[in-house]
This record gives sequence, structure tokens and C-alpha cells, in this order.
Amino acid sequence: MINIAHLTFDMRIGGTEQVIMNIVNGERSNDIRHRILCIETPLGPFGQRLVKQGITIDSWNRKSGFDRQLIKHIRAYLQTHHIDIIHCHQYTPWSYGALAAIGLKTKVIFTEHGRFYPDSSSWKRKIINPVLAFFTDHITAISNATRSALTKYEFIRADQIELVYNGIAPLTFSADDELQIATYKQCYQLPDDCLVLGTIARMDPIKNHELMIKVCAAINRSGIDCRLVIVGDGEQRTKIEHTIQEEAVCSKVILTGYKSEPKCFFGLFDIFLLTSFSEGTSMTLLEAMSLGIPSIVSNVGGNPEVIQDQRSGLVIPSDDVEACTSAVLSIYHSAQQQRMFADNARADFMQYFHVDVMNQSFNQIYKSCL
Repeated sequence: MINIAHLTFDMRIGGTEQVIMNIVNGERSNDIRHRILCIETPLGPFGQRLVKQGITIDSWNRKSGFDRQLIKHIRAYLQTHHIDIIHCHQYTPWSYGALAAIGLKTKVIFTEHGRFYPDSSSWKRKIINPVLAFFTDHITAISNATRSALTKYEFIRADQIELVYNGIAPLTFSADDELQIATYKQCYQLPDDCLVLGTIARMDPIKNHELMIKVCAAINRSGIDCRLVIVGDGEQRTKIEHTIQEEAVCSKVILTGYKSEPKCFFGLFDIFLLTSFSEGTSMTLLEAMSLGIPSIVSNVGGNPEVIQDQRSGLVIPSDDVEACTSAVLSIYHSAQQQRMFADNARADFMQYFHVDVMNQSFNQIYKSCL
């Protein structure tokens, strides 16, 4: 039996947390047992869901600054529970987990899930990170862009970093889902012949919702009835509402607020937009691909690795309203392009981003450690 502990910040709703949940839920081998260790509280919705499924999750409250006691707690945890592998998700959990495992038989894996925007480094990391990497058995990144950032900003050699794309289970719509989609369509007063642009993302500056609103306004000025559906909430909501008023599209932009189960909103979208200033591998983009929804993404981070320009969608320069507007019109006016993007997106999803592909990669890494 291989005992694996996933070390992370918490199990709220986010890409990192979803990866951990998919790894744990995707385990089909009786030879591997997963548990989760969080260094912050509260636990979060994903964590609560896993606890109900019988997954063991423990947590501590990390102190501000560098918490030396946390290293001792993690080390004792590894010894008490006979942990064979500690899989550290994101940089801070890695720094604690790698130090805690020094001198133990526990193997260390570090997965970098994404980067801050704008990215930065420090002289401390230039000294410390090569040491942490020396005591780490495997380092993985979710995109080539993330791997490059680890080399540039964290001073980890490129040949030490393996690429493992995020993976999810493909979305499907049941009969009940179709009824819910129809209800949403009626509730938000979406005409059958209007063009619906959509996104699902927290309202954070990095997501650049303002660009989408400006694109929606431009499309409507061209004479096409266009609606923009933004699913999510966050600190930028007031600014987003102000932009909607400035662009005079109050009747064209729908803010649904936070939705714990947003799947059915994909059924409203003709085109999925992801105009972020920075991305690792967006889970909502993978969900759109699995459904064959044509996507337009900014040329940042892992986006151009997920969407191949002119094959499975369109890749545009970052923060370019004109380019995004032209991309929307290109898809809108070409049924052939819509079909091609849909077919290729589904095919690429199954080959590279299916949850089974990710889990197989990590299982190989786990077993190679031992």
C-alpha cells in the first residue's frame, strides 16, 4: 500500500483544489491511499465534499511569516501516518513539505499550478529553491509556460521539471440539465437568435472581464444582438458594473453571481471567452472544450497550449478589444469554423486533458518514486 498525502493551502473552490479532488476521486488502484493535509482553514466546499466521501483531511492554521512550528507538525504527521509520498501543491506548501521530509523515507513531489501576475522573484529563492529541489524527487508543472516560469523566477532547472496537464472528467448534459438550461434561457431573457458570449471565473483583476464587456458593446454596435453572461463573483464586481454602465450595455450583460454548480450555464454559451492576463491551465476552459464550445483565449500562460489557434479555437493578443471582437465575428459568421473548432476541441480534450490522462501520469510518477 502506498500512502500519499497531498499538502495544500485549503480545499476551497479553485483549479488546484479541483486537481487534487480529481486525483483522489480518480484513484482506481487498491495499492494507493490518498489523504489531504491543509495548512490553512477553513477547509472549503471541495474539502467538505471529499470528507463526506470518506477521504481523510487534516488541517492547521499557518502562522504569518515563516512558521517553523508548521514544519515540525508536518514532519510528525508524515511519521505518524507512515506517508510514503508527500505531494505538495503550489510553492508555499512545497517549501514546508520538502523541509519537513528531509531525512525521512518519505518522497517529495512538487506541482506548480500557476503563477502570480505580474511574476517576480527574489535573491532568497535563488539560494533556497535549488536546495529544496535537491530534496525533491519529482517536480511537475501544468503547462510549458508554468515550467518556464519556474526556471526563470524560481531558479529550478528545466530538466528537473515534468509536464503534466490538468485533467477533468468531460461534461455532459442530462435531461434534467437540459431543462435547467431552458429555465436559465427564459430567466435571463435570451432570444433564440442572439449571440451569447460567456465566461465562468471569479471577478478578479487578472481575468480582465472589462475587455469582454467592451467586446460585447462593439458586437452590438455592429448590428448583432449579442449578450454576455458572466458567471462568478468577487472583488471586481463594482468595477465591472461600472464598466457595463460606461459601455451602455446594461441590458446586454448578465451577472449571475456565484454559482456552486455552474455546469448548465455552458449550455447557454455560443462562444466561451477567457481573456485573462495570466493563466496556468484553466479548468473552465477544459470544460468548454469537453462540450465542444468554440473558445477565444488570450495568448498568455497555458492558454495557447490548450487551444491551438485556428484548430480548436482562436488565440488573440492579451488585452486587445479589436482582436477579440474580430475573433468573435469570425466564429459567428462561419458555421464551418464553428463545427471544426467543436470537433477538434473535443478530440484534443480527450487526448491531452481527460482526467484519466492526468491520473495515469501521476500514478506513474508515484510508483516510480518507490
